[in-house]
Amino acid sequence: MLRIVLPKGSLERATFQLFEDADLTVQRASDVDYRGTIDDPRVLDVTVLRPQEIPRYVAEGLFDVGVTGRDWVEETGADVETLTELHYSKATARPIRMVLAVAGDSPVLSVADLPPGVRVHTEYPELTRRFLTDAGIRAEVTLSYGATEAKIPEIADAVVEITETGRALRAAGLKILDTILVSYTELIANRDSFADPDKHKAMEQVMTLLTGALEARGRVLVKLNVEASVLDAVIGLLPALKSPTISELFGEDGYAVETVVAKSEINTLIPALKDAGATGIIELPIAKIVH
Repeated sequence: MLRIVLPKGSLERATFQLFEDADLTVQRASDVDYRGTIDDPRVLDVTVLRPQEIPRYVAEGLFDVGVTGRDWVEETGADVETLTELHYSKATARPIRMVLAVAGDSPVLSVADLPPGVRVHTEYPELTRRFLTDAGIRAEVTLSYGATEAKIPEIADAVVEITETGRALRAAGLKILDTILVSYTELIANRDSFADPDKHKAMEQVMTLLTGALEARGRVLVKLNVEASVLDAVIGLLPALKSPTISELFGEDGYAVETVVAKSEINTLIPALKDAGATGIIELPIAKIVH
């Protein structure tokens, strides 16, 4: 039913891992194969392409659903439906920022200080032109094929580049003037496919699996038994995703308690629970959390 296109390159491994975690494992003859399948009745086939191309192909109807970055959706101006953002790591998720940068010793302190005819190199020429035009800056914008930050000062006066922390740009001796765009990886859809009732339902179900797998990352299920006399003390230690589930133990003056907690807290939580009087403590992995 759904023709899906997934990104090749820097997003490839994380995307394929997410689909596997969501029980939508992509099968390919080899890691360099551009064609794949998912053993699921909702998925017709899978193609792997560069993320730069994916928004346009989804907009044109060559694919129903795709995974790409918001940066490439904006750069191509593709008219697509955004189904959800995919924050691949719940614990360390950072957006990618598209920034305008100049040499660290440049007298330019803001976008307004850029001189007429400023030479700007970037992998995102359309976005950059729109941004500078809106700022009233007449610029010479040139497409860069990589190593963009190395082109200052001989080849370029300024660059537009993507960064998570800005560390690489600072290491290259550059300073950031402004943020043009904040970008996450997105699950996008063709608008006509999205309007089709059967495909729309399939998209929602696939999205539920993907977001459920993401939500479960970095979390575990903790189950334990506790006597009534220390129940409140034990409950007070639990950093629950929601209120913990509490059930009376049959034939005993005690309770069974279970809740979802962050994996990063479990090494201190379990000893604390034991010290507070909890027994039969079990830690279990979680595959998906669906709200």
